[in-house]
Amino acid sequence: MPLTAEVMTDRDRWNAAAAQFPDAHILQSWEWGEFKHATTGWKPLRLAYSDGASLRAMISIGVRRAGPVKVMYAPRGPLLADDSMDLAHGVLAELESLARRERAVALKIDPDIALSIGTPGDDAADTPQGLAWRDALLRRGWRYSREQIQFRNTIVIDLTPPEDTLLMAMSQNTRRKVRVAERSGVSIRPAVSADLPMLVRLYQETGQRDGFLTRPQAYYERAWGDFFAAGLGHALIAEVESEPVAHVVLYRFGSTCWYFYGASRDIHRDKMPNYLLQWSAMRWAKAQGCTRYDMWGAPEVFDESDRMWGVYQFKRGFRGTVRQGIGAYDFAPNALLYTAFSELLPRVRSACAACVTAAARRPASTEIYRLQTR
Repeated sequence: MPLTAEVMTDRDRWNAAAAQFPDAHILQSWEWGEFKHATTGWKPLRLAYSDGASLRAMISIGVRRAGPVKVMYAPRGPLLADDSMDLAHGVLAELESLARRERAVALKIDPDIALSIGTPGDDAADTPQGLAWRDALLRRGWRYSREQIQFRNTIVIDLTPPEDTLLMAMSQNTRRKVRVAERSGVSIRPAVSADLPMLVRLYQETGQRDGFLTRPQAYYERAWGDFFAAGLGHALIAEVESEPVAHVVLYRFGSTCWYFYGASRDIHRDKMPNYLLQWSAMRWAKAQGCTRYDMWGAPEVFDESDRMWGVYQFKRGFRGTVRQGIGAYDFAPNALLYTAFSELLPRVRSACAACVTAAARRPASTEIYRLQTR
């Protein structure tokens, strides 16, 4: 049955509908589109597809100009009502037509669909849905993207068992460190609005120490504050003798809670505050009715050469399931323009200092898509 597209412009209606989809994702929430528009210029286009009887798919697409061309990106979209490949093909056809009408150089999607479940080299197994999606995308002319904006792989913990079961499922070492934190006087409290500046400072301090990108304070005040106010975000702070030593920032949407940001100081690390924070975050998410805790990020390559190996070692102790996604794919209505934009233009710009300066003003390919990361 043909699909009919509707542009949705009402926040409450969008969020209420999107949260009901089985693959509902915070990056497809109304707030994420507004946040990225305000901070990095990606204007959201929110489309809902129905078959005449019910809502079948939804997608929030960020639209941005890169010099003379237009790029489009749907983080963790589209959302689909079921696993039917007839529905998938129908939505992909609609998106292809949209990209052509908008004369976009590329439309990027990275639906939250698992290609395999389990740890590579151990118990990983491909999923029928992931294989079907990969085959459908390639046969329809979509390309596996050179720019994988979000983490392709992650670790997900099933929150449906009782708390005692969740705790006992952890590795012995992780469970021991949770107990060490409890015995060492680490306390966990929820953040309030007045804590925002401190949360940002601690996060920036962590980024400087560990060598990852951080943004200005105003960015995080909006990224976190707006979601807290909307009831979609929450932060927990670990303290020792009333002194903040670590925190986590959580997002929730539909039935999933995501661990998006974490920070810690060098002091009192021997008291293991990060382990108690994660356990407290899992308990909080479960109390909110979430059935999944997504630790948001696992290595691309599962060996010690990957930059995320150390983080993975920490996360794997909580005994979640490794979930490898299908990744991001691009649809390019004009193959030559797409090649110039994604391959030739970045090479030319990186070849001379003057062009690098221009790229900073007019981001292309990797540079412009990077604005869609956290």
